[in-house]
Amino acid sequence: MRTTAVRDGDDYVLNGSKTFISNGQLCDLVIVAARTDPEAGYRGISLLVVERGMPGFERGRNLDKVGMHAQDTSELFFHDVRVPVGNLLGEEGGGFVALMQNLPRERLAIGATALAGAETVFATTLAYCKERQAFGRAIGKFQHNRFVLAEIATELAVARAFTDKAVLEHNAGSLSVPDAAMVKWWDTELCNRVVDRCVQLFGGYGYMREYPVARAFTDSRVQTIFGGTTEIMKEIIGRDLGL
Repeated sequence: MRTTAVRDGDDYVLNGSKTFISNGQLCDLVIVAARTDPEAGYRGISLLVVERGMPGFERGRNLDKVGMHAQDTSELFFHDVRVPVGNLLGEEGGGFVALMQNLPRERLAIGATALAGAETVFATTLAYCKERQAFGRAIGKFQHNRFVLAEIATELAVARAFTDKAVLEHNAGSLSVPDAAMVKWWDTELCNRVVDRCVQLFGGYGYMREYPVARAFTDSRVQTIFGGTTEIMKEIIGRDLGL
């Protein structure tokens, strides 16, 4: 993290930049993590609320993503932005802890969203396989296709049980960091596998953007990246195992 915020009287002077910021073009408030004490490691990170219109706060281009075209993702730039001390979120130096405390909830939400997306694509594909005819019968009647659909249905049912358990634990305040990482890793990777197989079942139509399954193919891919990559999730789980 290179963005810095230096205290100057009743303000922090903020300098730096951020990228891959969801809703960066549309938002009126931005919570910026910055180093208020570069020598203090994670204890030197603070959160500042930057408001639209503050001098020196500029938005870059709307990034051209592979998918998720309905959501803007932007670059943000901060050039000597004077942020009032009253816009400090939490305590100075408490930014890293605040971020870590909320990451399990974010990862659970990403996992649940990925699972819901996979279930929706599967339902659409199942209906298509019952209607689409080839060689005189519905394509879902062919044993290979029937087996693929059976596999997907089973994998989704298992993921739903684990995700529901995690949601209940979160509501009870007992969801652990490694369990949240498991949900995020498993559901997002499963979503990509499900959507890929569903595109194959749609055949050529699955590659046409006018079909929802094609848009889901590009939209779902990023879920294994944002909120912590699959590899980071495995690192968290592995460390919890004492490795």
